[in-house]
Amino acid sequence: MIGLDTTVLFFTLGVTVLTTLLCGLAPAIHAVGRDVQPMLTGSGRGTGGNFRHGKFRAGLVIVEVALSIVLLTGAGLMIRSFYELTHIDLGFNAKNLFFAPVGAWGNKATPQQQDQTKRIEEGLKAIPGVTDLVVNNSLPGYNPGMRFETRVPGSERFERIGFDGCSENLLSALEMQMVTGRWLSASEIDEAQPVAVINQTMAAHFFGGENPLGRQIEAKGFDEKAEPARDVHFQVIGVVRDAKNFGPQVPVLPMAFVPYTIRGGLLFYLKTKGDPAFLMNPVRQAVWAVEPDAVFSPQMGPYLKVFYDLTYSTHELGLTTFTGVAGIALLLVVIGVFSVMAYTVTLQTQEIGVRMALGAQQGEILRMVLQKGFVLLAAGICIGLLASCGLTRFLASQIWGVSPTDPWTFGAVVGLVVTSGLVACVLPARRAARVDPLVALRYE
Repeated sequence: MIGLDTTVLFFTLGVTVLTTLLCGLAPAIHAVGRDVQPMLTGSGRGTGGNFRHGKFRAGLVIVEVALSIVLLTGAGLMIRSFYELTHIDLGFNAKNLFFAPVGAWGNKATPQQQDQTKRIEEGLKAIPGVTDLVVNNSLPGYNPGMRFETRVPGSERFERIGFDGCSENLLSALEMQMVTGRWLSASEIDEAQPVAVINQTMAAHFFGGENPLGRQIEAKGFDEKAEPARDVHFQVIGVVRDAKNFGPQVPVLPMAFVPYTIRGGLLFYLKTKGDPAFLMNPVRQAVWAVEPDAVFSPQMGPYLKVFYDLTYSTHELGLTTFTGVAGIALLLVVIGVFSVMAYTVTLQTQEIGVRMALGAQQGEILRMVLQKGFVLLAAGICIGLLASCGLTRFLASQIWGVSPTDPWTFGAVVGLVVTSGLVACVLPARRAARVDPLVALRYE
Protein backbone atom coordinates (compact mmCIF):
# COMPACT_ATOMS: atom_id res chain seq x y z
CA MET A 1 0.00 0.00 0.00
CA ILE A 2 1.77 3.13 -1.19
CA GLY A 3 1.19 6.73 -2.18
CA LEU A 4 -2.24 8.23 -1.65
CA ASP A 5 -3.60 5.09 0.03
CA THR A 6 -0.97 5.30 2.75
CA THR A 7 -1.51 9.03 3.23
CA VAL A 8 -5.25 8.61 3.69
CA LEU A 9 -4.72 5.65 6.01
CA PHE A 10 -2.32 7.30 8.44
CA PHE A 11 -4.03 10.69 8.29
CA THR A 12 -7.25 8.99 9.38
CA LEU A 13 -5.45 7.16 12.19
CA GLY A 14 -3.77 10.37 13.34
CA VAL A 15 -7.05 12.23 13.53
CA THR A 16 -8.58 9.30 15.42
CA VAL A 17 -5.77 9.34 17.99
CA LEU A 18 -6.07 13.10 18.35
CA THR A 19 -9.81 12.96 18.98
CA THR A 20 -9.30 10.22 21.56
CA LEU A 21 -6.74 12.33 23.40
CA LEU A 22 -9.11 15.27 23.31
CA CYS A 23 -11.89 13.07 24.70
CA GLY A 24 -9.66 12.25 27.64
CA LEU A 25 -8.23 15.75 28.07
CA ALA A 26 -11.48 17.69 27.62
CA PRO A 27 -12.71 17.06 31.19
CA ALA A 28 -9.36 18.11 32.63
CA ILE A 29 -9.20 21.23 30.45
CA HIS A 30 -12.75 22.09 31.45
CA ALA A 31 -11.98 21.59 35.12
CA VAL A 32 -8.93 23.88 34.93
CA GLY A 33 -10.93 26.59 33.21
CA ARG A 34 -13.88 26.53 35.61
CA ASP A 35 -14.55 29.35 38.11
CA VAL A 36 -13.76 28.06 41.60
CA GLN A 37 -15.95 30.55 43.44
CA PRO A 38 -19.30 29.01 42.48
CA MET A 39 -17.97 25.59 43.45
CA LEU A 40 -16.89 26.86 46.87
CA THR A 41 -20.26 28.49 47.48
CA GLY A 42 -22.10 25.33 46.44
CA SER A 43 -23.39 26.65 43.13
CA GLY A 44 -21.06 24.49 41.12
CA ARG A 45 -23.38 21.53 40.99
CA GLY A 46 -24.21 20.50 37.51
CA THR A 47 -26.82 18.13 36.35
CA GLY A 48 -25.24 17.76 32.99
CA GLY A 49 -22.10 19.84 32.99
CA ASN A 50 -21.62 22.91 30.89
CA PHE A 51 -23.81 22.65 27.77
CA ARG A 52 -21.17 23.72 25.30
CA HIS A 53 -18.61 21.46 26.93
CA GLY A 54 -21.03 18.53 26.64
CA LYS A 55 -21.56 19.22 22.95
CA PHE A 56 -17.81 19.41 22.40
CA ARG A 57 -17.23 16.03 24.07
CA ALA A 58 -20.08 14.46 22.14
CA GLY A 59 -18.70 15.86 18.89
CA LEU A 60 -15.29 14.35 19.55
CA VAL A 61 -16.81 10.91 20.10
CA ILE A 62 -18.88 11.22 16.92
CA VAL A 63 -15.78 12.15 14.88
CA GLU A 64 -13.83 9.30 16.43
CA VAL A 65 -16.52 6.75 15.61
CA ALA A 66 -16.82 8.08 12.06
CA LEU A 67 -13.07 7.76 11.44
CA SER A 68 -13.00 4.26 12.89
CA ILE A 69 -15.81 3.29 10.51
CA VAL A 70 -13.65 4.45 7.59
CA LEU A 71 -10.63 2.45 8.76
CA LEU A 72 -12.61 -0.66 9.66
CA THR A 73 -14.43 -0.59 6.32
CA GLY A 74 -11.11 -0.45 4.50
CA ALA A 75 -9.77 -3.33 6.59
CA GLY A 76 -12.93 -5.35 6.00
CA LEU A 77 -12.69 -4.88 2.25
CA MET A 78 -9.02 -5.91 2.31
CA ILE A 79 -9.83 -9.04 4.33
CA ARG A 80 -12.65 -10.06 2.00
CA SER A 81 -10.52 -9.34 -1.06
CA PHE A 82 -7.58 -11.37 0.26
CA TYR A 83 -9.88 -14.28 1.08
CA GLU A 84 -11.39 -14.25 -2.41
CA LEU A 85 -7.94 -13.97 -3.97
CA THR A 86 -6.48 -16.93 -2.07
CA HIS A 87 -9.48 -19.17 -2.74
CA ILE A 88 -9.45 -18.95 -6.54
CA ASP A 89 -9.25 -22.27 -8.35
CA LEU A 90 -5.80 -22.07 -9.96
CA GLY A 91 -6.32 -25.17 -12.08
CA PHE A 92 -3.18 -26.86 -10.75
CA ASN A 93 -1.71 -28.11 -7.48
CA ALA A 94 1.86 -27.19 -6.55
CA LYS A 95 1.87 -29.06 -3.24
CA ASN A 96 5.10 -30.96 -2.54
CA LEU A 97 6.86 -29.21 -5.41
CA PHE A 98 10.38 -27.80 -5.00
CA PHE A 99 11.53 -25.05 -7.36
CA ALA A 100 15.18 -25.52 -8.39
CA PRO A 101 16.29 -23.08 -11.13
CA VAL A 102 19.73 -24.65 -11.51
CA GLY A 103 21.85 -26.07 -14.28
CA ALA A 104 19.31 -26.41 -17.09
CA TRP A 105 20.46 -25.83 -20.65
CA GLY A 106 19.45 -23.78 -23.65
CA ASN A 107 19.49 -24.89 -27.28
CA LYS A 108 22.82 -23.12 -27.83
CA ALA A 109 24.59 -24.75 -24.86
CA THR A 110 27.91 -26.49 -25.48
CA PRO A 111 28.15 -30.29 -25.16
CA GLN A 112 30.13 -29.78 -21.93
CA GLN A 113 27.35 -27.64 -20.45
CA GLN A 114 24.72 -30.16 -21.47
CA ASP A 115 26.74 -33.00 -19.89
CA GLN A 116 27.12 -30.97 -16.69
CA THR A 117 23.39 -30.38 -16.55
CA LYS A 118 22.69 -34.09 -17.09
CA ARG A 119 24.88 -34.95 -14.10
CA ILE A 120 23.10 -32.32 -11.97
CA GLU A 121 19.79 -33.85 -13.02
CA GLU A 122 20.96 -37.33 -11.96
CA GLY A 123 22.13 -35.95 -8.62
CA LEU A 124 18.78 -34.26 -7.97
CA LYS A 125 16.86 -37.45 -8.81
CA ALA A 126 18.98 -39.37 -6.32
CA ILE A 127 18.03 -37.14 -3.37
CA PRO A 128 16.00 -39.15 -0.79
CA GLY A 129 12.34 -38.14 -0.86
CA VAL A 130 12.38 -36.96 -4.49
CA THR A 131 9.82 -38.91 -6.54
CA ASP A 132 10.15 -37.09 -9.86
CA LEU A 133 12.08 -34.37 -11.65
CA VAL A 134 10.18 -32.04 -13.97
CA VAL A 135 11.58 -29.62 -16.54
CA ASN A 136 9.47 -26.55 -17.23
CA ASN A 137 10.28 -23.23 -18.88
CA SER A 138 7.85 -21.06 -16.89
CA LEU A 139 6.52 -20.43 -13.40
CA PRO A 140 3.18 -22.30 -13.13
CA GLY A 141 0.32 -19.91 -12.44
CA TYR A 142 2.50 -16.86 -12.84
CA ASN A 143 3.55 -16.60 -16.48
CA PRO A 144 2.57 -18.36 -19.72
CA GLY A 145 6.09 -19.01 -21.00
CA MET A 146 7.78 -17.32 -23.96
CA ARG A 147 5.26 -15.66 -26.23
CA PHE A 148 5.19 -15.82 -30.03
CA GLU A 149 2.93 -14.52 -32.76
CA THR A 150 0.86 -17.57 -33.70
CA ARG A 151 -1.85 -18.42 -36.21
CA VAL A 152 -3.66 -21.32 -37.79
CA PRO A 153 -2.00 -21.98 -41.19
CA GLY A 154 -4.00 -20.29 -43.91
CA SER A 155 -5.38 -17.63 -41.58
CA GLU A 156 -4.19 -14.03 -41.63
CA ARG A 157 -5.03 -13.43 -37.96
CA PHE A 158 -2.06 -13.69 -35.59
CA GLU A 159 -2.35 -13.81 -31.82
CA ARG A 160 0.43 -13.65 -29.23
CA ILE A 161 0.53 -17.05 -27.53
CA GLY A 162 2.56 -18.34 -24.59
CA PHE A 163 4.66 -21.45 -25.29
CA ASP A 164 5.76 -23.46 -22.28
CA GLY A 165 8.52 -25.96 -22.93
CA CYS A 166 8.08 -28.86 -20.50
CA SER A 167 8.70 -32.53 -19.86
CA GLU A 168 6.24 -35.40 -20.07
CA ASN A 169 5.63 -35.50 -16.29
CA LEU A 170 4.46 -31.89 -15.83
CA LEU A 171 0.79 -32.91 -16.12
CA SER A 172 0.97 -35.39 -13.24
CA ALA A 173 3.29 -33.22 -11.12
CA LEU A 174 0.87 -30.26 -11.20
CA GLU A 175 -2.24 -32.49 -11.21
CA MET A 176 -3.67 -30.72 -14.25
CA GLN A 177 -6.61 -32.27 -16.11
CA MET A 178 -6.91 -33.20 -19.76
CA VAL A 179 -10.11 -32.19 -21.56
CA THR A 180 -9.55 -34.11 -24.76
CA GLY A 181 -6.69 -35.86 -26.52
CA ARG A 182 -3.50 -36.73 -24.67
CA TRP A 183 -0.42 -35.19 -23.04
CA LEU A 184 3.12 -35.11 -24.39
CA SER A 185 4.90 -38.49 -24.42
CA ALA A 186 8.47 -39.26 -23.35
CA SER A 187 9.44 -40.19 -26.91
CA GLU A 188 8.11 -36.89 -28.27
CA ILE A 189 10.17 -35.06 -25.65
CA ASP A 190 13.35 -37.02 -26.43
CA GLU A 191 12.96 -36.55 -30.18
CA ALA A 192 11.88 -32.88 -29.92
CA GLN A 193 8.77 -33.55 -31.94
CA PRO A 194 6.76 -30.43 -32.94
CA VAL A 195 3.58 -31.34 -31.08
CA ALA A 196 1.55 -29.20 -28.69
CA VAL A 197 -1.08 -29.48 -25.99
CA ILE A 198 -3.13 -26.29 -25.87
CA ASN A 199 -5.34 -24.91 -23.10
CA GLN A 200 -9.08 -24.39 -23.41
CA THR A 201 -8.71 -20.65 -23.95
CA MET A 202 -6.39 -21.15 -26.92
CA ALA A 203 -8.69 -23.82 -28.34
CA ALA A 204 -11.62 -21.40 -28.17
CA HIS A 205 -9.64 -18.50 -29.68
CA PHE A 206 -8.19 -20.48 -32.59
CA PHE A 207 -10.72 -23.19 -33.37
CA GLY A 208 -14.01 -22.02 -31.85
CA GLY A 209 -16.31 -25.00 -31.52
CA GLU A 210 -14.32 -27.17 -33.91
CA ASN A 211 -12.22 -30.16 -32.83
CA PRO A 212 -8.59 -28.94 -32.59
CA LEU A 213 -7.00 -32.42 -32.45
CA GLY A 214 -4.75 -33.03 -35.41
CA ARG A 215 -4.87 -29.38 -36.51
CA GLN A 216 -1.78 -27.25 -37.01
CA ILE A 217 -0.63 -24.00 -35.39
CA GLU A 218 2.23 -21.87 -36.70
CA ALA A 219 4.58 -19.98 -34.34
CA LYS A 220 6.66 -17.23 -35.98
CA GLY A 221 10.42 -17.34 -35.29
CA PHE A 222 10.10 -20.16 -32.75
CA ASP A 223 13.23 -22.07 -33.88
CA GLU A 224 16.23 -19.95 -32.90
CA LYS A 225 18.73 -22.56 -34.10
CA ALA A 226 18.21 -21.36 -37.66
CA GLU A 227 19.58 -18.03 -38.90
CA PRO A 228 17.27 -16.19 -39.15
CA ALA A 229 14.89 -17.89 -36.74
CA ARG A 230 12.36 -19.94 -38.66
CA ASP A 231 8.67 -20.55 -38.07
CA VAL A 232 7.59 -23.87 -36.54
CA HIS A 233 4.35 -25.74 -37.22
CA PHE A 234 2.99 -27.69 -34.24
CA GLN A 235 0.39 -30.42 -34.40
CA VAL A 236 -2.24 -30.19 -31.65
CA ILE A 237 -2.50 -33.51 -29.81
CA GLY A 238 -4.55 -32.50 -26.78
CA VAL A 239 -6.47 -29.84 -24.89
CA VAL A 240 -5.78 -29.30 -21.18
CA ARG A 241 -8.11 -27.65 -18.71
CA ASP A 242 -7.44 -23.94 -18.20
CA ALA A 243 -5.05 -23.11 -15.36
CA LYS A 244 -4.17 -19.63 -14.17
CA ASN A 245 -1.02 -18.51 -15.96
CA PHE A 246 -0.67 -14.78 -15.27
CA GLY A 247 -1.72 -14.50 -11.64
CA PRO A 248 -5.07 -15.37 -10.08
CA GLN A 249 -6.68 -11.97 -10.82
CA VAL A 250 -6.06 -12.09 -14.59
CA PRO A 251 -8.15 -14.16 -17.03
CA VAL A 252 -6.32 -17.20 -18.40
CA LEU A 253 -4.13 -16.39 -21.43
CA PRO A 254 -3.91 -18.64 -24.51
CA MET A 255 -1.08 -21.08 -23.98
CA ALA A 256 0.54 -24.14 -25.56
CA PHE A 257 2.70 -26.83 -23.92
CA VAL A 258 5.46 -28.17 -26.17
CA PRO A 259 8.55 -30.40 -25.68
CA TYR A 260 11.25 -28.43 -23.85
CA THR A 261 13.90 -30.13 -25.97
CA ILE A 262 12.95 -28.00 -28.99
CA ARG A 263 14.39 -24.86 -27.39
CA GLY A 264 16.15 -26.22 -24.29
CA GLY A 265 15.16 -26.57 -20.64
CA LEU A 266 15.37 -23.70 -18.19
CA LEU A 267 13.90 -24.66 -14.81
CA PHE A 268 13.83 -27.80 -12.65
CA TYR A 269 11.00 -28.79 -10.32
CA LEU A 270 11.30 -31.66 -7.85
CA LYS A 271 8.24 -33.61 -6.78
CA THR A 272 8.63 -34.82 -3.19
CA LYS A 273 6.96 -37.22 -0.78
CA GLY A 274 7.04 -34.82 2.16
CA ASP A 275 7.70 -31.18 2.93
CA PRO A 276 9.80 -29.76 0.07
CA ALA A 277 11.40 -27.21 2.42
CA PHE A 278 13.70 -29.99 3.68
CA LEU A 279 15.29 -30.27 0.22
CA MET A 280 17.09 -26.93 0.37
CA ASN A 281 20.46 -28.24 1.59
CA PRO A 282 20.38 -31.57 -0.32
CA VAL A 283 19.71 -29.69 -3.58
CA ARG A 284 22.64 -27.35 -2.92
CA GLN A 285 24.93 -30.27 -2.15
CA ALA A 286 23.86 -32.13 -5.30
CA VAL A 287 24.60 -29.10 -7.48
CA TRP A 288 27.87 -28.25 -5.76
CA ALA A 289 29.04 -31.82 -6.29
CA VAL A 290 28.96 -31.12 -10.06
CA GLU A 291 29.52 -27.34 -10.14
CA PRO A 292 31.34 -26.12 -6.97
CA ASP A 293 31.01 -22.44 -7.94
CA ALA A 294 27.25 -22.52 -8.53
CA VAL A 295 25.26 -19.53 -7.23
CA PHE A 296 21.63 -20.18 -6.28
CA SER A 297 18.61 -18.02 -6.93
CA PRO A 298 16.98 -16.54 -3.80
CA GLN A 299 13.67 -17.89 -5.13
CA MET A 300 14.80 -21.49 -4.86
CA GLY A 301 12.59 -23.39 -2.44
CA PRO A 302 9.05 -24.77 -2.07
CA TYR A 303 7.12 -23.55 -5.09
CA LEU A 304 4.02 -22.74 -3.07
CA LYS A 305 6.08 -20.15 -1.19
CA VAL A 306 7.56 -18.78 -4.43
CA PHE A 307 4.09 -18.44 -5.95
CA TYR A 308 2.70 -16.91 -2.74
CA ASP A 309 5.47 -14.31 -2.57
CA LEU A 310 5.07 -13.34 -6.21
CA THR A 311 1.29 -13.22 -6.17
CA TYR A 312 -0.04 -12.39 -2.72
CA SER A 313 2.73 -10.56 -0.84
CA THR A 314 1.62 -7.04 -1.87
CA HIS A 315 -1.99 -7.76 -0.95
CA GLU A 316 -0.90 -9.30 2.35
CA LEU A 317 1.14 -6.19 3.21
CA GLY A 318 -1.87 -3.96 2.58
CA LEU A 319 -4.11 -6.29 4.59
CA THR A 320 -1.71 -6.40 7.56
CA THR A 321 -1.24 -2.63 7.59
CA PHE A 322 -4.91 -1.77 7.28
CA THR A 323 -6.09 -4.41 9.75
CA GLY A 324 -3.58 -3.35 12.38
CA VAL A 325 -4.47 0.32 12.06
CA ALA A 326 -8.20 -0.45 12.07
CA GLY A 327 -7.78 -2.53 15.24
CA ILE A 328 -6.07 0.40 16.94
CA ALA A 329 -8.88 2.69 15.79
CA LEU A 330 -11.51 0.35 17.25
CA LEU A 331 -9.64 0.25 20.57
CA LEU A 332 -9.52 4.05 20.58
CA VAL A 333 -13.27 4.17 19.99
CA VAL A 334 -13.88 1.95 23.01
CA ILE A 335 -11.59 4.11 25.15
CA GLY A 336 -13.17 7.34 23.90
CA VAL A 337 -16.77 6.20 24.39
CA PHE A 338 -15.99 4.79 27.83
CA SER A 339 -14.21 7.93 29.03
CA VAL A 340 -16.95 10.27 27.82
CA MET A 341 -19.79 8.16 29.20
CA ALA A 342 -18.00 7.70 32.54
CA TYR A 343 -17.45 11.45 32.82
CA THR A 344 -21.06 12.14 31.83
CA VAL A 345 -22.32 9.77 34.53
CA THR A 346 -20.11 11.55 37.07
CA LEU A 347 -21.60 14.92 36.10
CA GLN A 348 -25.12 13.52 36.28
CA THR A 349 -24.77 11.73 39.57
CA GLN A 350 -27.12 14.16 41.37
CA GLU A 351 -29.64 14.06 38.53
CA ILE A 352 -29.63 10.27 38.61
CA GLY A 353 -30.12 10.33 42.38
CA VAL A 354 -33.14 12.62 42.00
CA ARG A 355 -34.65 10.32 39.38
CA MET A 356 -34.18 7.29 41.60
CA ALA A 357 -35.58 9.13 44.62
CA LEU A 358 -38.67 9.87 42.54
CA GLY A 359 -39.12 6.18 41.75
CA ALA A 360 -37.00 5.47 38.69
CA GLN A 361 -35.88 1.84 38.52
CA GLN A 362 -32.33 0.66 37.88
CA GLY A 363 -33.36 -0.69 34.47
CA GLU A 364 -34.62 2.76 33.42
CA ILE A 365 -31.36 4.42 34.48
CA LEU A 366 -29.40 1.75 32.65
CA ARG A 367 -31.41 2.30 29.47
CA MET A 368 -31.04 6.08 29.76
CA VAL A 369 -27.25 5.93 29.84
CA LEU A 370 -27.04 3.29 27.08
CA GLN A 371 -29.41 5.33 24.94
CA LYS A 372 -27.18 8.39 25.19
CA GLY A 373 -24.18 6.32 24.20
CA PHE A 374 -26.09 4.75 21.30
CA VAL A 375 -27.09 8.18 19.97
CA LEU A 376 -23.43 9.19 19.80
CA LEU A 377 -22.55 5.92 18.08
CA ALA A 378 -25.39 6.24 15.58
CA ALA A 379 -24.38 9.76 14.61
CA GLY A 380 -20.75 8.73 14.14
CA ILE A 381 -21.74 5.64 12.15
CA CYS A 382 -23.91 7.64 9.74
CA ILE A 383 -21.11 10.13 9.08
CA GLY A 384 -18.54 7.33 8.83
CA LEU A 385 -20.59 5.38 6.29
CA LEU A 386 -20.95 8.43 4.07
CA ALA A 387 -17.21 9.11 4.30
CA SER A 388 -16.40 5.45 3.60
CA CYS A 389 -18.47 5.42 0.42
CA GLY A 390 -16.31 8.27 -0.87
CA LEU A 391 -12.92 7.15 0.42
CA THR A 392 -12.99 3.42 -0.34
CA ARG A 393 -12.56 4.26 -4.03
CA PHE A 394 -8.88 4.86 -3.18
CA LEU A 395 -8.70 1.13 -2.39
CA ALA A 396 -9.97 0.07 -5.81
CA SER A 397 -6.45 -0.86 -6.94
CA GLN A 398 -5.79 -2.82 -3.72
CA ILE A 399 -8.89 -5.05 -3.64
CA TRP A 400 -10.11 -7.79 -5.94
CA GLY A 401 -13.34 -9.75 -6.20
CA VAL A 402 -15.33 -7.42 -3.95
CA SER A 403 -17.05 -4.08 -4.53
CA PRO A 404 -15.66 -0.98 -2.72
CA THR A 405 -19.22 -0.50 -1.42
CA ASP A 406 -19.80 -4.15 -0.47
CA PRO A 407 -22.94 -4.17 1.75
CA TRP A 408 -21.84 -7.23 3.75
CA THR A 409 -18.60 -5.54 4.76
CA PHE A 410 -20.34 -2.29 5.68
CA GLY A 411 -22.94 -4.20 7.70
CA ALA A 412 -20.32 -6.22 9.59
CA VAL A 413 -18.35 -3.04 10.42
CA VAL A 414 -21.47 -1.28 11.73
CA GLY A 415 -22.34 -4.30 13.88
CA LEU A 416 -18.81 -4.44 15.29
CA VAL A 417 -18.70 -0.72 16.14
CA VAL A 418 -22.17 -0.76 17.73
CA THR A 419 -21.33 -3.82 19.82
CA SER A 420 -17.95 -2.42 20.92
CA GLY A 421 -19.43 1.01 21.71
CA LEU A 422 -22.30 -0.37 23.76
CA VAL A 423 -19.89 -2.63 25.65
CA ALA A 424 -17.90 0.51 26.48
CA CYS A 425 -21.10 2.08 27.81
CA VAL A 426 -22.05 -0.87 30.02
CA LEU A 427 -19.70 -0.19 32.93
CA PRO A 428 -20.65 3.51 33.31
CA ALA A 429 -24.32 2.56 32.88
CA ARG A 430 -24.14 -0.10 35.59
CA ARG A 431 -22.39 2.37 37.86
CA ALA A 432 -25.18 4.89 37.29
CA ALA A 433 -27.87 2.28 37.97
CA ARG A 434 -26.30 1.46 41.35
CA VAL A 435 -26.19 5.03 42.61
CA ASP A 436 -27.50 5.41 46.19
CA PRO A 437 -30.16 8.20 46.03
CA LEU A 438 -29.23 9.54 49.49
CA VAL A 439 -25.55 9.78 48.61
CA ALA A 440 -26.32 11.27 45.21
CA LEU A 441 -28.56 13.99 46.69
CA ARG A 442 -25.65 15.12 48.90
CA TYR A 443 -23.23 14.95 45.88
CA GLU A 444 -21.02 18.07 45.62
